[in-house]
Amino acid sequence: MSQTYRKPERSPRSAELFQKACKVIPGGVNSTARATWSGWDPYPLFVDRGEGAYLYDVDGNRYTDYLLGLGPMILGHRPKAVTAAVVKAIEERGTVFALPTADEAVLAEKVMRAVPSLEMVRLCNTGTEAVIYAIRLARTITGRQKLIRFEGMYHGFSDGVYWSKHPDPSTAGPDHAPIAVPQGPGMAKGVGENLIILPWNDVAALKNAIDTHGHEIAAVLTEAVMCNTGCILPEPGYLEAMRELTAKAGIVLVFDEVITGFRLALGGAQGRLGIRPDLSIFAKGLGGGFPVAALGGRRDIMALVADGTVSMAGTYSANAIAVAAANAALDELSVPGKYEALDVRCNRFYDGLARIIHDAGIDGYVVGMGPVLQVWFAKQPIKNYRDAARYADHAMFRLWWEGMLERNILFHPGAFENLFVSFAHSDDDIDATLAAAADVCKTLR
Repeated sequence: MSQTYRKPERSPRSAELFQKACKVIPGGVNSTARATWSGWDPYPLFVDRGEGAYLYDVDGNRYTDYLLGLGPMILGHRPKAVTAAVVKAIEERGTVFALPTADEAVLAEKVMRAVPSLEMVRLCNTGTEAVIYAIRLARTITGRQKLIRFEGMYHGFSDGVYWSKHPDPSTAGPDHAPIAVPQGPGMAKGVGENLIILPWNDVAALKNAIDTHGHEIAAVLTEAVMCNTGCILPEPGYLEAMRELTAKAGIVLVFDEVITGFRLALGGAQGRLGIRPDLSIFAKGLGGGFPVAALGGRRDIMALVADGTVSMAGTYSANAIAVAAANAALDELSVPGKYEALDVRCNRFYDGLARIIHDAGIDGYVVGMGPVLQVWFAKQPIKNYRDAARYADHAMFRLWWEGMLERNILFHPGAFENLFVSFAHSDDDIDATLAAAADVCKTLR
């Protein structure tokens, strides 16, 4: 059912532009995450510009931005060093050469220094591409076909993994043994037969699947922190058990760190949590706002690319813009003490939000790690997708989101998305956000 904004007078120009866009762009937007059915109902805000921690819409509203492009803007909008590096690369060198440059190896060395599990690394354009190649490599080195992935996670839109993202639990099999549900029509037939869908945070289910099908399983593909159904942290010992079980069975453990990489720490979630996967995928935080991705891991696996056994192609891979942006971004992110200072700010933010929700007598709580979080409005704890599907109060989240929007605080309207904090957010920004939250929570109560 279509909704309306409580204060449409704040965004008439966005409404007008959306109607025009719908005439030439299916759905009026160029990604599902911006669509009306993803929460931007009755229309998404149209952007004029971003600057640091702020986003300005076409109606003249300035928002403290916790959407941050769904994660890439870890340094804030238009970070000066990254922007300058890209402009210099374009003006002095060019963009696409179909030949390598010395800067690519410089970037690879920086990525490997940041993430200890990477013994070699290869650049891609998007996280979706990197996931495709990771699966291809895992199947080649193991000689197996099946893939374990977890209900409620998103690993890109390729046919091989675009399954069981947010299925209806009533038609997706039992809680302990979900079935593979395609994200929509048009998926190649038979692809789901190679998928084993499991609940997140369930060691017993993972062990049972490996005991039963281990000889057929090429890889376990997972986020280290579940960030595509809100923010759900791994239970203590869960990732450690996953690492032990996969290693024992000769299964390639693949960490999708598209969201968590270079965000939760310089070494990503794996660096923060102390887990060493076999392959890792990075994207959003790597480019400082420019599109670039990377796949890296064990040398023996990546060597399959070195001799051409497994092809990793891409005309735009390691283009000059992406390499310049990522090199500059990693220089910024590698400054000693940078993440520790951000953690202090984020912890104060989370503690403040939690206290406000508690004092307002609302059924809700804050879950976060480093600069990624979500506010869950729920009466029960949420440990996996089924919990989120059953207990998350989306109507309450809509009221919370719109109340914050009216007070110039921006994040995604979907309860299954996240709020992101950047290095550009100041203590004053956090204080203003907490004041707005306290005001909104009074209305929610």
